[in-house]
Amino acid sequence: MPRTVTTGLIQLSLPELDPAARKRDIVEAMFAKHVPFIQDAARRGVQILCLQEIFNTPYFCPSQDASWYETAEPVPGPTCERLAELARELRMVIIAPIYEQQAPGLLYNTAAVLDADGSYLGKYRKTHIPHTSGFWEKFFFRPGNLGYPVFETAYAKVGVYICYDRHFPEGARALGLNGAEIVYNPSATVKGLSGHLWELEQSAHAVANGYFMGCVNRVGVEAPWNLGEFYGRSYFVDPRGKIVAQAAEGRDELLVAELDLDLIEEVRNTWQFYRDRRPDSYTDLTAP
Repeated sequence: MPRTVTTGLIQLSLPELDPAARKRDIVEAMFAKHVPFIQDAARRGVQILCLQEIFNTPYFCPSQDASWYETAEPVPGPTCERLAELARELRMVIIAPIYEQQAPGLLYNTAAVLDADGSYLGKYRKTHIPHTSGFWEKFFFRPGNLGYPVFETAYAKVGVYICYDRHFPEGARALGLNGAEIVYNPSATVKGLSGHLWELEQSAHAVANGYFMGCVNRVGVEAPWNLGEFYGRSYFVDPRGKIVAQAAEGRDELLVAELDLDLIEEVRNTWQFYRDRRPDSYTDLTAP
């Protein structure tokens, strides 16, 4: 019997708010803006849904403003609990990127995975943390320390790779070796150098590892930082490297696609990359 899964990505801009709004009000408004999109996803038959990087806050990393630490929370925690209610009600797997506080001063860029019965399956912490012009992430996040887990959800085996991670093929391969059928990459990337790489790198990961990828980018220009325009263009790419669905540039959107998971085995039986790997020759890759 064919294995198909209907999956979705939500790309959103920040809601219009008073510039003097408290940070917790911004978090609440961003959560509220997502809810009708999540409900629409259910109406359109979505079984697995992925939200954008730190979905319920702005991308505050152009600053080095420690007051944003107050928006971090435990994972699982309050936001996971609210999303778990929706996941259970809608019978939908939800991948929720959240600013995580493990303990005071221990902060991570994290994605929680909630199953279709509302249960918490686990989390991935962003491994590769940039610290360069406009992206001062080491001020806000520690490097992830949970490896590259794959979560067996009600509908498919999924992995997560967050934003800057996508520039590193090693973790993408680890997710394939760990059994991922779909890898989701929630991102926050602006026009400029990343535009050329946005479709290129993740399509290459899909081909090299024989799985699907769902790649989601936020939308709009976020004040007061004005780092640039988050351009959207979220997409799904298949194990042959073909983009099978793509959202528009520069507007809020729910992107939905039906993925044929049987294609994974078909492609891997043709391109025997897993058979022909030579890990015995790769030891230098782990040298500092």
